[in-house]
Amino acid sequence: MQGEALTSTTDLDPADFYTGIVAELYRPLRAFSPEPGPYAAFIKEAGGPALELGCGDGDPLLELCRRGLEVDGVDSSADMLDRLGRRAREYGVRATVFHQRMESLKLSRRYRAIFLAGPTFTLLPDDDAALASLRGIRAHLAEDGTALVPLFVPTLTRLEEIGRVRTAVGPDGAELRVSVLAEERDEAARTQTALLRYERHHGEDHSVEERPWILHWYSRSDFQALAAAAGLVVTAVTDAHGAPAPASASDLNFRLKAAA
Repeated sequence: MQGEALTSTTDLDPADFYTGIVAELYRPLRAFSPEPGPYAAFIKEAGGPALELGCGDGDPLLELCRRGLEVDGVDSSADMLDRLGRRAREYGVRATVFHQRMESLKLSRRYRAIFLAGPTFTLLPDDDAALASLRGIRAHLAEDGTALVPLFVPTLTRLEEIGRVRTAVGPDGAELRVSVLAEERDEAARTQTALLRYERHHGEDHSVEERPWILHWYSRSDFQALAAAAGLVVTAVTDAHGAPAPASASDLNFRLKAAA
């Protein structure tokens, strides 16, 4: 373990992590923003309609809709979907989104393209939740549909980065901060947990909250076995550029179709 004890806080359900101050600080402090281009190309290749799982506050979903693609979204955080709605109105874009968990997906239509923008699948806490999510994907895939699931194996934060604060300025001038206080890794369970501190300071108003951020990763064979158990077959495993991924790769894009 790196940093202070993680037992100083209570584990949150993944559906509750991106709420409150975390949802507010997500956009200005995020370290990763998915480019819409690869997902637009995927949808055009697989066909529409499309469904983005874990759409958050609207990237890349809103840009895909702005480009004229038919894309629905699903997210477990009502706070993030509220922010998506506000952004959609600002963009002048109409977006259909659903407040549901990925592992209990129940929508009224099927999709030719189902995707996650970035390795959001690793936020599912364990293999049981992953299997339920894959079964939901299978149930909502059109007969000729394709699913795209990016995965990665996280690495521990460098020791010198523990406690280092990343800052941004909010639209109202507030100082926003996030830092990693501690981190631990369980190779047997394939989980990595970071204790994150979120801060918002504006005049005399100070908000601080610490939350555990849990990632659950998969080997290539682990994920293929889960996909098969869900009635899906892996048709390709590629890197971020669409080339076949080498066996040693830790960042993978899985393409899935319904098993015959």
